[in-house]
Amino acid sequence: MERSTTELTGRLAEYARLAESVKSVQDGIGEIRGTGYSTDGLVSAVVGGRGELVELELDPRIYREQNATKLAEHILTAVHEAAAEAEQEATKIAEKLLPPKRQDDEIDPRFDPALHMLADTKSLEVRQ
Repeated sequence: MERSTTELTGRLAEYARLAESVKSVQDGIGEIRGTGYSTDGLVSAVVGGRGELVELELDPRIYREQNATKLAEHILTAVHEAAAEAEQEATKIAEKLLPPKRQDDEIDPRFDPALHMLADTKSLEVRQ
């Protein structure tokens, strides 16, 4: 079954729109920064939208009590808090490309927009 030039042009335009939308989400997520703090406020962490640790600050007072285990716990607390904030922001960006979600649905901001859009283009192919 041959496809017409108009159909192929339309398909290419749809794929270009899909690529642009995914790029937009990717760029938006790349700009996100989430910040978290340890419970004592002596450790702060900044995490990017892709979950990478971007910045870690240790207040010099943290060294008064030389306890490596406690320091590690403070760092983990700050990083986890920052990562949760960054993920919330990334989810807000990703939600723009998704259909309205149900109450219990979790969104993976890295993959769900692209998977949803690919599913939409597959349903277009089936209908034609």
